[in-house]
Amino acid sequence: MPEPAASLGRLFFDRVAADPAREAFRAPTAAGGWESWSWGRSGERVTELAAGLLSLGLQPEDRVAIASNTRLEWIFFDLAIMAAGGATTTVYPSTNADDVAFILSDSGSRIVIAEDAKQLGKLNDQRGSIPAVEKVVLIDTTGVDLSSRGDDWVITSDDLAGRGRALLDSDADAVTRATDAVRPESLATLIYTSGTTGRPKGVELTQSNWTYEAASIEGLGLLRPDQLQFLWLPLSHSFGKVLLSAQLQIGFTSAVDGRVEKIVDNLALLKPNFMAGAPRIYEKVYARVVSMQAAEGGAKEKIFNWAIGVGHQYAEAKRKGSVSPILGAQHAIADKLVFSKVRARLGGNIEYLVSGSAALSKDVGSWFEAVGLELLEGYGLTETSAGSVVGRPGKNRVGTVGLPFPGTTVKIADDGEILVKGGGVMRGYYNLPEATSEMLIGDGWLATGDIGEIDDDGYVRITDRKKDLIKTSGGKYIAPGLIEARFKALCPLLGNVIVHANNRNYATALVTLDPDITAGYAEAHGIAGGPAEWAKDPAVEKEVRDAMAELNKGLNRWETVKDVRILPRDLSIEDGELTPSLKIKRKVVETSFADVLESMYPNK
Repeated sequence: MPEPAASLGRLFFDRVAADPAREAFRAPTAAGGWESWSWGRSGERVTELAAGLLSLGLQPEDRVAIASNTRLEWIFFDLAIMAAGGATTTVYPSTNADDVAFILSDSGSRIVIAEDAKQLGKLNDQRGSIPAVEKVVLIDTTGVDLSSRGDDWVITSDDLAGRGRALLDSDADAVTRATDAVRPESLATLIYTSGTTGRPKGVELTQSNWTYEAASIEGLGLLRPDQLQFLWLPLSHSFGKVLLSAQLQIGFTSAVDGRVEKIVDNLALLKPNFMAGAPRIYEKVYARVVSMQAAEGGAKEKIFNWAIGVGHQYAEAKRKGSVSPILGAQHAIADKLVFSKVRARLGGNIEYLVSGSAALSKDVGSWFEAVGLELLEGYGLTETSAGSVVGRPGKNRVGTVGLPFPGTTVKIADDGEILVKGGGVMRGYYNLPEATSEMLIGDGWLATGDIGEIDDDGYVRITDRKKDLIKTSGGKYIAPGLIEARFKALCPLLGNVIVHANNRNYATALVTLDPDITAGYAEAHGIAGGPAEWAKDPAVEKEVRDAMAELNKGLNRWETVKDVRILPRDLSIEDGELTPSLKIKRKVVETSFADVLESMYPNK
């Protein structure tokens, strides 16, 4: 593992100095193409933005909030904050105005980088509640008339850059001095965990947290400077931020576009070498391919199913080091007829994919393995700077989250809880000493709240969230996460699954339909209407219940799902049912659909 840099700002400028002409980033243009940015050009932009922040009076560790979707400007502003010695407060663009005001006030943010008119509107609505905010810097001015405001509370990113250039004209070393003054223990980022209950908590991550992660990822030998990453993940989330830190350390190129609806098109166009994402993205790829083959039917479906079967056999034989000539020949045919076409849908150059932020179904992971796409599952929390454990190419074990990062130690507590120790562990929760002491339990160990196990070879397996374990009225514990993930894998039509059993004498499930996948199924089966109508259709109901029956075959008696209801719409972040990282807020859903749940317990 290399020696970590002193700070992210220093890491960035060292990369700029080492590779000024090499491509650092690609970003979509308004005309539909892609613009390339070298490390040298990126360094110039970051320097003038950092100088602009200094011209506004930014002091060491002053908080600057970024409220924006993933885009290249997000990265430049974050790096500028690091270079100027400040600390970034991340704000999900989907956060409602009240919670934005809470985060800005709680963090004490002095400056806000707002993406567009929508984000600015939230700030205008809450201006009286955020008196500490001295300046708003607007990235996209479309639909905003700044000349009519009557004050200079809002300026543009170009205005900020202009102020920066003016400062550099009179003090050329201003940014260099600010960057060199940043210490490893300095605050770098405040990420507010969305949480599934209660107010979000600000996780304090230091410069050394991120530079440790960057050096540790390089030590994995997973990534190379000649690779292209497709980066779409929310940069407000630690998963996206750790990938940026790794890029600064290793020097690969990132194509940046946070528009989720463009993911498939971008993969085909960019042909990246790797991509990271939440399990829901991979579930959608799996569901789309499987449902398309089922819709075609006939010989094509039979060939597809045969090929997948061969792929599973080949993967298992390869793990054992005993691929027979016959199986090898069958696999070559399956690859030509099926697997190569699946890989082509993802651009054709994928060396591996990385899944994190939630549990990945073993069925989905095995399917990707069968078609020749290594899907490496990783594990970590915001409180561990995202990365703690990850699978290894060529040594991946589906169903586990891999091995600990270099320099990170993982162990299992007596009650089954996973404990983590290493350079990525947070400083604490901002202004919440009691909450901090609950997570940091002595000698540097962080109590993750997840239940898991470690096998004899050191591979870590997550079984569920400690707080999500549910107890039936008969006293039996059920881990809903694994059941939910498998249910989705068995029924590609499903978008979200919530298993319910707390203080009940049996388990039931609320499920939603994936709008994209179910639309294709509905068209193929002549089912009219939208999600509400699909949920009532007998054919859809049969698909779901057949999958439930198959699911129950692999469960203990007390875990089996006895009944299911299809909700008339999918869950959403806007309705408060999902966190921005797409985790289900279980209690919110159970409260919102309490009457539906009660209908499955008629004899309570």
